[in-house]
Amino acid sequence: MALTNKSVVVTGAAHGIGRAYSERLAADGAAVALLDIDAKRNQEVADAICKNGGKAVAFEADVRDFASFRSAVDQAAKAFGTLTGIVNNAGMLNVVPITRCNFEDIPDTEWDESFRLNTKSAWYGCKAALPYMRMSGGGRIVNISSIGGRLGVPHLAAYCASKFALTGLSQSVRAEFARENILITTVYPGLMRTGSIFNAWFKGQHRSEFTWFAIAGSMPVITMDAERAASRIVNAAEHGDPELVVGWPAKLAAAAAGVVPGLTAAATGIANRFLPQPSDDVEGEESHSGWQSASDWAPSTLTRLSERAAARNNELP
Repeated sequence: MALTNKSVVVTGAAHGIGRAYSERLAADGAAVALLDIDAKRNQEVADAICKNGGKAVAFEADVRDFASFRSAVDQAAKAFGTLTGIVNNAGMLNVVPITRCNFEDIPDTEWDESFRLNTKSAWYGCKAALPYMRMSGGGRIVNISSIGGRLGVPHLAAYCASKFALTGLSQSVRAEFARENILITTVYPGLMRTGSIFNAWFKGQHRSEFTWFAIAGSMPVITMDAERAASRIVNAAEHGDPELVVGWPAKLAAAAAGVVPGLTAAATGIANRFLPQPSDDVEGEESHSGWQSASDWAPSTLTRLSERAAARNNELP
């Protein structure tokens, strides 16, 4: 199903990879409805797409709230006459080491917020868009999970749990929707240079946590730029692929987790020994964004690619 001349909703469209998806879809000829809680920057993305000859409309929406989500989808369908696809991209990354070495110290709010935004919002998107896809005789749903939805990563317990849940949701409903020619593609991105790392949230030794994330997310060999990733994702959606793992390190990790799970578990355990240790001070209990966690190493020359991506993809403060 070519998405040219089709209408597609993208959530989290004002920033990061969501902006790249939207621009790619519009460049390919799709009409794009941009949904984001950041109304100002969302409109700026829509204006830029239209200025470049594409078709886009922007709607403010909180995808954690079904009424808000459905209202925006209904407005998009009214603007375009119908809807053919939705990219459930909105999400959050919260890096939470086991504070003070006690698992129970991770507050319920960390889990609740992760599941509301990373999992439940995708379910809301499917519910809101499904009636319009049925009327169109079919459609495409793209759920953006993570390599953390295939492989548990230290310091990302709440994030990985919510992304694993999204993976299960996608695989389950794909089987049910397929008979109506509505196909779901689950995407597992690895490290991408989108600039979003600066707006992730960190606890514990937040400066050290941010430093290793920022440097790893800026290395050209093991990361992929947002535009290239968006192109692959759009292609997978058009073909109705069940899943797409983005980036060779992520593919290697996913394969290892399936073939040699014991070895993979041992490797992640070893990796955890080199990560920042939990903090014993009060500040370690508080969340800090990447922008609030600067150190001598990040931002620095080592993170220049991520900084450029942040400027390009609306991830600046």
